[in-house]
Amino acid sequence: MTPKVFYISDGTAITAEVFGHAVLSQFPIEFEALTIPFVETVQRAQKVKQQINDCFITTGERPLVFHSIINPEIRNVIFSSECVDYDFLNTFVAPLEQHLGVQAKPILHRTHGKSNHSYDTRIDAINYAMENDDGQTMKHMDKADIILLGVSRCGKTPSSLYLSMQFGIKAANYPFTEDDMDHLKLPESLKRNKSKLFGLTIDPHRLHEIRQSRMENSRYSSLRQCRLEVKEVEMLFKKERIPFVNTTNHSVEEIATKILDITGLDRHMF
Repeated sequence: MTPKVFYISDGTAITAEVFGHAVLSQFPIEFEALTIPFVETVQRAQKVKQQINDCFITTGERPLVFHSIINPEIRNVIFSSECVDYDFLNTFVAPLEQHLGVQAKPILHRTHGKSNHSYDTRIDAINYAMENDDGQTMKHMDKADIILLGVSRCGKTPSSLYLSMQFGIKAANYPFTEDDMDHLKLPESLKRNKSKLFGLTIDPHRLHEIRQSRMENSRYSSLRQCRLEVKEVEMLFKKERIPFVNTTNHSVEEIATKILDITGLDRHMF
C-alpha cells in the first residue's frame, strides 16, 4: 500500500512541502501526498485531524504528517491525531534559541509574507521575464540581470520564469533558430551584454522527444535537425566563452540553482 503523507501549515504549506519532499526523496518508494494550507483555527485543525484519523482507519497505517504550525493550540490538535508527526519549526527553533540566546517570536505568515519592497521586486522581475521571453524584443536587454541563450525547447523560458518568481532576478532569454544556423552569431544587443549571457544546452535525443510532442514528424523536430542545432550552438558558446549547462537530466529548480552558482548572482529570498 502506498504510504500517505500530509503537509500541513497555518500558512501556505510551502515550507512543509519543501522540507517533506527533501526528506522523502531519499527513499526509493512512492508516496501519496495531500497538502493542507491555512489551518488557522482550532475548528479547521479538528477537521484536519479527522481526515488524518479517517486515513488511519481506512489504511491501518498511521500517515506521515509534516507541518510548520506556529500556534501551539492548533499544533497540539494535529499532534493528537493518529499520525507520525514531524514538526519542522520547533525541531530547529528550540536549539537555535539556546545557541543564539534569543527567544523566538513567531509571527503567522512571516516566512512567505509580503513586504512592499520584496513584492515589487518580484513582480517587476516576473513582468520583465515575460516581456523579454524568447527574443520577443531586444530593446531592454541592458536591464537584464541575466540573459539565457539556447535552441528552442531547451528550457530557457521555464528557467527564466523560475529565476524571476523565486529570486526576483530579471532574466531575459533568446532563442537560436533553424534560420540562424548557417551564420550563427551573437546579435549586437547580446554582444553589448556579453557578461550577462548564459547558455543552456540539451541532449539532441531528448530535444527530439520534446519537439516531437509539439510538432510531430516535422523538420523542426527531426533528430538530424536537433543534432545540428545543438552542435552549432555549443560551438558558439565555446567560441564566445559563454558559460553553459546541460539541462537534459535536471529539473527547472536544479537548472536555476546551477545558473546562480556559476554566475554568482545574488539570491533575493522572499
